Amino acid sequence: MAARRFWANANARVGLCMILFFALIAIFATQIAPTGPDDEDLLARLQPPSAHHWMGTDNLGRDVFSRVLLGARISMTVGFVAVSGALSTGALLGITAGYAGGRVESTIMRIMDVMLAFPSIILAIGIVAVRGPGLNNTILAVSIVNIPSFARVARASTLAIKEFEYVTAARAMGARPWRVLLRSIVPNAAAPLVVQGSLGIGSAILEAAALGFLGLGAQPPSPEWGAMLADSYRYLLTDFWAALAPGLAIALVVLSFNLAGDGLHDALDPRLSGRA
Repeated sequence: MAARRFWANANARVGLCMILFFALIAIFATQIAPTGPDDEDLLARLQPPSAHHWMGTDNLGRDVFSRVLLGARISMTVGFVAVSGALSTGALLGITAGYAGGRVESTIMRIMDVMLAFPSIILAIGIVAVRGPGLNNTILAVSIVNIPSFARVARASTLAIKEFEYVTAARAMGARPWRVLLRSIVPNAAAPLVVQGSLGIGSAILEAAALGFLGLGAQPPSPEWGAMLADSYRYLLTDFWAALAPGLAIALVVLSFNLAGDGLHDALDPRLSGRA
């Protein structure tokens, strides 16, 4: 009844609806956008919101509303792809470390500790600086810096699960290690990883926006939200709408995944099953 507990949480419902809203925007952005995201009109630069330009125009006369819509596609793609890569890699490393123990566990977790010693954005900047700016390298960098958090969650879950009676019984009956992993440990370790993944998508979008703001993410004229902020922050005191729209979009998307992630945590945690 995890789905029922999730839906009973008002914050989780709001978060899920917001995620679906932004997902639909990302899918149908080209159909919704009134103009092309790169269509310039220098005679209409930095125009305030109006019936023709709902969110105003930027310093090159491009329609901010259209660019925010197309930016949703980029940011959502970065978030889901980066977290999917980090989740699969981190889960594999963490479960392997927790189940194997010994030198395997020590080696894997020390590498994760070294990665965690660096602030995630600094490590991401370093990766992109080595490989070069661009959307694909942004996804790779964000994915790499999020691997340790998934690895630690997977290892902690595995260490707890492998001591349960049913795992001990499976071993005593002669089950092969890979069978114990696939049938007993992986399914039961999935719940905390799913929660971490839902929370991680918001963080990944925020990190990608930070790289875009620094000029290391998606390159112009791509309508990425962080890059849009970088183009418009200098006009914040006079023509604030050019920066307000992408900034608000980032905040709302991150908030939606945090709300949904917290609700998912409460729904999947049996200790909280009595909470309405």
